[in-house]
Amino acid sequence: MRVVMTVLILMLAAMVQGPAMAAIDVYNFDSDNQEQMFRELTRELRCPKCQNQDIADSNAGLAKDLRDKTYQMVREGKDKEEIVDYMVARYGNFILYNPPLMASTLILWLGPLLVIVIGGVVVVMRSRRSPVAVRQNIDSLSAEEQQRLAALLKEEEKQ
Repeated sequence: MRVVMTVLILMLAAMVQGPAMAAIDVYNFDSDNQEQMFRELTRELRCPKCQNQDIADSNAGLAKDLRDKTYQMVREGKDKEEIVDYMVARYGNFILYNPPLMASTLILWLGPLLVIVIGGVVVVMRSRRSPVAVRQNIDSLSAEEQQRLAALLKEEEKQ
Protein backbone atom coordinates (compact mmCIF):
# COMPACT_ATOMS: atom_id res chain seq x y z
CA MET A 1 0.00 0.00 0.00
CA ARG A 2 2.84 2.39 0.84
CA VAL A 3 4.52 1.72 -2.47
CA VAL A 4 1.34 2.51 -4.37
CA MET A 5 0.89 5.78 -2.46
CA THR A 6 4.52 6.76 -3.07
CA VAL A 7 4.19 6.05 -6.79
CA LEU A 8 0.96 8.07 -6.99
CA ILE A 9 2.53 11.04 -5.19
CA LEU A 10 5.56 10.94 -7.49
CA MET A 11 3.32 10.80 -10.58
CA LEU A 12 1.26 13.72 -9.32
CA ALA A 13 4.40 15.75 -8.63
CA ALA A 14 5.71 15.01 -12.13
CA MET A 15 2.43 16.11 -13.73
CA VAL A 16 2.39 19.38 -11.78
CA GLN A 17 6.06 20.12 -12.41
CA GLY A 18 5.93 19.57 -16.20
CA PRO A 19 3.72 22.53 -17.19
CA ALA A 20 5.51 24.82 -14.74
CA MET A 21 8.86 24.10 -16.32
CA ALA A 22 7.48 24.51 -19.84
CA ALA A 23 6.37 28.10 -19.12
CA ILE A 24 9.91 29.43 -18.60
CA ASP A 25 11.51 31.16 -21.59
CA VAL A 26 15.27 30.91 -21.83
CA TYR A 27 17.12 33.40 -24.01
CA ASN A 28 20.85 33.14 -24.70
CA PHE A 29 22.80 36.26 -25.60
CA ASP A 30 26.25 36.89 -27.07
CA SER A 31 27.04 39.63 -24.53
CA ASP A 32 25.83 41.15 -21.29
CA ASN A 33 24.96 44.36 -23.17
CA GLN A 34 22.50 42.48 -25.36
CA GLU A 35 20.92 40.85 -22.33
CA GLN A 36 20.66 44.19 -20.52
CA MET A 37 19.07 45.87 -23.56
CA PHE A 38 16.60 42.97 -23.91
CA ARG A 39 15.59 43.26 -20.25
CA GLU A 40 15.15 47.05 -20.55
CA LEU A 41 13.05 46.73 -23.69
CA THR A 42 10.79 44.05 -22.27
CA ARG A 43 10.17 46.28 -19.22
CA GLU A 44 9.45 49.37 -21.36
CA LEU A 45 7.10 47.74 -23.86
CA ARG A 46 3.47 47.22 -22.82
CA CYS A 47 1.52 44.12 -23.77
CA PRO A 48 -1.24 45.27 -26.18
CA LYS A 49 -3.53 42.51 -24.94
CA CYS A 50 -2.99 42.83 -21.17
CA GLN A 51 -2.68 46.66 -21.22
CA ASN A 52 -1.27 47.01 -17.70
CA GLN A 53 1.61 44.58 -17.92
CA ASP A 54 4.91 44.84 -19.67
CA ILE A 55 5.82 42.08 -22.09
CA ALA A 56 8.34 40.68 -19.59
CA ASP A 57 5.62 39.88 -17.03
CA SER A 58 2.72 38.98 -19.30
CA ASN A 59 1.78 35.37 -20.02
CA ALA A 60 -0.30 36.25 -23.09
CA GLY A 61 0.65 34.64 -26.37
CA LEU A 62 1.07 38.04 -27.99
CA ALA A 63 3.51 39.08 -25.27
CA LYS A 64 5.55 35.93 -25.89
CA ASP A 65 5.64 36.74 -29.60
CA LEU A 66 6.80 40.27 -28.80
CA ARG A 67 9.51 38.95 -26.48
CA ASP A 68 10.65 36.56 -29.20
CA LYS A 69 10.71 39.34 -31.81
CA THR A 70 12.61 41.61 -29.43
CA TYR A 71 15.10 38.81 -28.75
CA GLN A 72 15.52 38.20 -32.48
CA MET A 73 16.14 41.89 -33.20
CA VAL A 74 18.60 42.22 -30.29
CA ARG A 75 20.50 39.18 -31.57
CA GLU A 76 20.59 40.74 -35.06
CA GLY A 77 22.40 43.72 -33.58
CA LYS A 78 19.58 46.27 -33.84
CA ASP A 79 19.84 49.15 -31.39
CA LYS A 80 17.18 50.06 -28.87
CA GLU A 81 15.73 52.89 -30.94
CA GLU A 82 15.28 50.67 -34.01
CA ILE A 83 13.46 48.04 -31.97
CA VAL A 84 11.18 50.60 -30.32
CA ASP A 85 10.46 52.23 -33.71
CA TYR A 86 9.57 48.82 -35.16
CA MET A 87 7.17 48.07 -32.28
CA VAL A 88 5.56 51.54 -32.45
CA ALA A 89 5.13 51.25 -36.23
CA ARG A 90 3.43 47.92 -35.75
CA TYR A 91 1.36 48.51 -32.58
CA GLY A 92 1.19 52.30 -32.17
CA ASN A 93 2.30 54.51 -29.29
CA PHE A 94 0.11 52.54 -26.89
CA ILE A 95 2.81 49.88 -26.70
CA LEU A 96 5.06 52.33 -24.84
CA TYR A 97 4.60 52.89 -21.11
CA ASN A 98 5.77 56.49 -21.63
CA PRO A 99 4.29 57.55 -24.97
CA PRO A 100 5.76 60.69 -26.57
CA LEU A 101 3.88 63.99 -26.24
CA MET A 102 2.06 64.36 -29.57
CA ALA A 103 -1.36 65.56 -30.66
CA SER A 104 -2.63 61.96 -30.72
CA THR A 105 -1.34 61.22 -27.19
CA LEU A 106 -2.26 64.54 -25.63
CA ILE A 107 -5.32 63.06 -23.92
CA LEU A 108 -3.09 60.43 -22.27
CA TRP A 109 -0.95 63.17 -20.75
CA LEU A 110 -3.61 65.78 -19.94
CA GLY A 111 -6.55 63.48 -19.10
CA PRO A 112 -5.67 62.87 -15.44
CA LEU A 113 -4.97 66.56 -14.85
CA LEU A 114 -8.26 67.50 -16.51
CA VAL A 115 -10.20 65.09 -14.27
CA ILE A 116 -8.55 66.54 -11.14
CA VAL A 117 -9.29 70.13 -12.20
CA ILE A 118 -12.93 69.37 -13.01
CA GLY A 119 -13.35 67.55 -9.68
CA GLY A 120 -11.84 70.49 -7.81
CA VAL A 121 -14.15 72.97 -9.55
CA VAL A 122 -17.20 70.85 -8.70
CA VAL A 123 -16.16 70.61 -5.03
CA VAL A 124 -15.55 74.37 -4.78
CA MET A 125 -18.83 75.21 -6.51
CA ARG A 126 -20.81 72.91 -4.22
CA SER A 127 -19.08 74.16 -1.09
CA ARG A 128 -19.74 77.80 -2.00
CA ARG A 129 -23.42 77.26 -2.39
CA SER A 130 -25.28 80.38 -1.38
CA PRO A 131 -26.82 80.40 2.14
CA VAL A 132 -29.85 82.11 0.59
CA ALA A 133 -30.45 79.09 -1.62
CA VAL A 134 -30.15 76.80 1.41
CA ARG A 135 -32.59 79.02 3.32
CA GLN A 136 -35.05 78.91 0.39
CA ASN A 137 -34.87 75.12 0.45
CA ILE A 138 -35.66 75.12 4.18
CA ASP A 139 -38.56 77.55 3.67
CA SER A 140 -40.04 75.27 1.02
CA LEU A 141 -40.49 72.54 3.65
CA SER A 142 -43.91 71.93 5.09
CA ALA A 143 -44.60 72.96 8.70
CA GLU A 144 -44.29 69.35 9.85
CA GLU A 145 -40.95 68.92 8.04
CA GLN A 146 -39.64 72.18 9.54
CA GLN A 147 -40.57 71.03 13.05
CA ARG A 148 -38.85 67.68 12.46
CA LEU A 149 -35.74 69.49 11.16
CA ALA A 150 -35.67 71.77 14.19
CA ALA A 151 -35.96 68.76 16.52
CA LEU A 152 -33.09 66.99 14.73
CA LEU A 153 -30.89 70.10 14.95
CA LYS A 154 -31.63 70.44 18.70
CA GLU A 155 -30.72 66.75 19.19
CA GLU A 156 -27.48 67.32 17.30
CA GLU A 157 -26.58 70.31 19.49
CA LYS A 158 -27.05 68.22 22.65
CA GLN A 159 -24.52 65.65 21.50
